[in-house]
Amino acid sequence: HRPAYVSLVCSGPKLKSCMLSSVPVLSWLPRYSLRDNAIGDLISGISVGIMHLPQGMAYALLAAVPPVFGLYSSFYPILIYFIFGSSKHISVGTYAVMSVMIGGVTERLAPDTNFMMYDNATNQSMVDVLARDTERVKVAAAVTFLSGLFQMLLGLVQFGFVVTYLSEPLVRGYTTGAAIHVIVSQLKYTFGISPKRHSGPFALIFTVIEVCYLVPETNIGTLVVSLVSIIGLVMVKELNTYLGKKLPVPIPVELLGIIIATVVSWQVNLEGEYGVEVVGEIPSGLQPPVMPTASLFGQVIGDAFALSVVGYGIAISLGRIFALKYGYKVDSNQELIALGLSNTIGGVFQCFAISCSMSRTMVQESTGGKTQTEVVLCVIVIGGCLSVHQAVLAAIIYVNLQGMMKQFMDIPTLWKSNKVDMLVWVATLILTVLFNPDIGLAASIAFSMLTVIFRTQLPKYSLLGQVPETDIYRPVENYNQVNEIPGVVIFRSSATLYFANAEMYQDALAEKSGIDITKLISQKKKAEAKRLRKEKKEARKAKKDAKKNAQEWVRRRSVLDFYAGNVLGECLMDDPSMSCPVQEGEPDSSENEVEKGVATVEEGSKPDSTLPRAIILELSPVNFLDTVGVKTLRNVSRLHALISILLNLLTCSASLPPSISLYVL
Repeated sequence: HRPAYVSLVCSGPKLKSCMLSSVPVLSWLPRYSLRDNAIGDLISGISVGIMHLPQGMAYALLAAVPPVFGLYSSFYPILIYFIFGSSKHISVGTYAVMSVMIGGVTERLAPDTNFMMYDNATNQSMVDVLARDTERVKVAAAVTFLSGLFQMLLGLVQFGFVVTYLSEPLVRGYTTGAAIHVIVSQLKYTFGISPKRHSGPFALIFTVIEVCYLVPETNIGTLVVSLVSIIGLVMVKELNTYLGKKLPVPIPVELLGIIIATVVSWQVNLEGEYGVEVVGEIPSGLQPPVMPTASLFGQVIGDAFALSVVGYGIAISLGRIFALKYGYKVDSNQELIALGLSNTIGGVFQCFAISCSMSRTMVQESTGGKTQTEVVLCVIVIGGCLSVHQAVLAAIIYVNLQGMMKQFMDIPTLWKSNKVDMLVWVATLILTVLFNPDIGLAASIAFSMLTVIFRTQLPKYSLLGQVPETDIYRPVENYNQVNEIPGVVIFRSSATLYFANAEMYQDALAEKSGIDITKLISQKKKAEAKRLRKEKKEARKAKKDAKKNAQEWVRRRSVLDFYAGNVLGECLMDDPSMSCPVQEGEPDSSENEVEKGVATVEEGSKPDSTLPRAIILELSPVNFLDTVGVKTLRNVSRLHALISILLNLLTCSASLPPSISLYVL
C-alpha cells in the first residue's frame, strides 16, 4: 500500500485563481477599457483628489496629529487598496469617525500635561508642541499598524462574517453618535478656546460643560471666520446638489474654502491682528518608513481592535451597497485583507487608520468613476507653505458631517417599520455619546445581541387553523376564515426553542390550548387516591364481615356438632331422603356476598370530551435544539400522555437531533 500523504502540489489554474482572488487588480486591470472608463475615472479622480486635500488636513485635527499626516493618510493607504481592494466604487482614506477614535487614543497617551516646559521669557509654563506632536504621531502609527494586523488576521481566518453583527441601524446610529463626538471636539477651534481634555465615560458631557463655561472667553475673530466658513460651505454644497446634473464636476468647495481663507489670512494678517490660530507650515515631500513603537502595542490593543472592526464595518457596508447597485460582488474577507494591508503599511509611513468616506464615495460615483484607477490621481502633489486656519478646517468637518446628522430622520422611519430596530438605533447613539466610540461600539453590539435574545425569548405563539379546501394552515387570530380541526390543537411558535424560552413555550401551549395540565393531573391523582381509599375501605369492611361470618359459622358449627350424635342419626334412620338443616361444606350465602364485595372494582372515569384528542407542535421555525429544548418536548409529551392526549411533531428540520423523535408526523 502507498503511504497516505498530503499533496502540496499546486496546479497552474489553482495558482492563477489564488493570485487573482488575492490581488484583484490583476483580474480587472488587464481588461481595463480606456474607451468606456477613462474619462469618467479621470474626472472622478480629480474630483475626489481635490476633496482628499482639505479633508485629510481637517481629519488630522480630529486625530490630534499635525495636518500633513492627514495628507500622508490620503496617499499611501489608498494606493495599497487600489491593488488589493475588491470594491470598484468606495473611496478609502481619512474618515471622521476613525479620526476621532484615534484622537481619543493619542490625547490619552500623550496629553499636553506630559509636555509642559517653563518659558524664561514669559515666566509661564507652555506646551512643547514639537515633542507632543512627535509622540502623538508615534501613538497614531502604532494603533493604526496594530489595527491593520487585526484586520489581516481576521481576513486570513475567513472572519469576514463578523460584519453581520453590525446591522444597518447599529452602524447608522453609531456613526451619528461618533459625529456628535467629532462636532464637540471641534468646538474649541470654532470659539478659539482651550478646554481641558477629558477621557473615559461621559467625557463628551464634561467637555460640553467645560466649553459652556469658557464661552465668555470666545475669540471673536475665530468665531467670525468659523461662521463665515460654515455658511459659505453650506451654500456651495447646496448649489452642488441643486446643479448636480448640470455640472460635469462638483465645485471643490472645501479646497476653495482653504484657498480663500489662506489668501484672506495673508492679506489681513488674522493671526497677528485677531489671534486666529492657523495650522502652520505644511512640509513638502514624503516621510521615510519607520517601524511603529512596539512598546505602545500593549496600551492600544483594545483601541486597535475597535478601529479594525469599525473601519471594516463601514467600508464593507458601503461597498456592498454599490456592488448590489452595479451588479458585482465584494469579497468580505478580501476587503479585510485590503484594509489591513492599507493600515499596516500606512502605519509604517506614519499614517493614521483609514476607512471609507460616504461623501467622497458619493462624489466618486456621481462623477462617473467606475474602477479604482482614479485613486492614482489623488493627492500626489503635497507641497508649499499654507497658512490654513484651524477654524476653517473645523468648518469643513462640520459641513461634511451634515449627512451623518441627517440620519436622525431614521428614527421616525424605523418607528413605522420596525420599533426594535429603532430601539437599537437610539440605544447605539446614546451609548456611543456617553461612553465614547470605542466602548460605545462594544456596548452597542452587546445591546443589539440582547434584542435578538429578547425577540427569541418573547416570540409570537399562535394556534393554526386550516384554510377551507386547502392544505394551508394559518394563525386563527389573524385570519377569520380559517377553521380549527375538531379535537386537534396545532400550536406554533415564531422562534426556535432553546433554554431561554423553554418555560414560556410550555406556558404558552397551556394558555393557547386551554389545557391546564397541572390541574388535570392533580384532579386525576385525587380521583385515583379517592378510588384507592374507597377500595381499601371496602376491603377492610369485607374483611371484617368475613371475620364476623367466620365466627358465626364456628358457633353454628359447634351447635351442629352438639346435635350430630343424636339428631342426625335419628333423621337418617327415620327418613334417609330428608335434608338436614345444615350440610358440611355448603357455602354460606353471606360469604358469597362478601366475596362479591371484595371482587367489585369501581370503573374509572371516562375521558373528558372537552379535551382534544391530539396536539400537534408545528416546528418549522425551530432550526436548532439544545438539551433544554429536547427535555421540554419530552416533558410536554409525557405530561399530555398522562391525560390521554397524543403529542405529534410536525415539519421538523433535518438538522434537529434524532432524540426528539417522539411522535413525528
